[in-house]
Amino acid sequence: MILVRGLGGGTGLTGTIYERGEEPPSFKGAPDEAAPYVWICDAFYEVDSGGSTQQVNGQEIQIAFESPMPRGFDTKDTALEAAKEHVHTQFARIGVEDVSIEVMEDVEMQEPSSFWTTPLSSPLE
Repeated sequence: MILVRGLGGGTGLTGTIYERGEEPPSFKGAPDEAAPYVWICDAFYEVDSGGSTQQVNGQEIQIAFESPMPRGFDTKDTALEAAKEHVHTQFARIGVEDVSIEVMEDVEMQEPSSFWTTPLSSPLE
């Protein structure tokens, strides 16, 4: 398992790349075991009302979450590039441009909260 974490605006977002042979999560739309590498991560955007209240760059904003959409890849490099792009895109959608990306390889399954630093709160958790 490979984790890709983005930190910016005082919050963080972590997604997972599942490798062949790893047990994927079991929910509708979970990763397809046929792909050697599968990326899955929350997706969200800022809304004017409704959604969840989050602290970003010291301000409260409202964000709405989309259902995670797994994406399969043939190579590790392609999966990593797509994961990094996805994380940058999610932060850009809420107005955060300065994002640091960390890749953690060969991670053993732990409680999801152990990977977050002041995370965005997803209703899917």
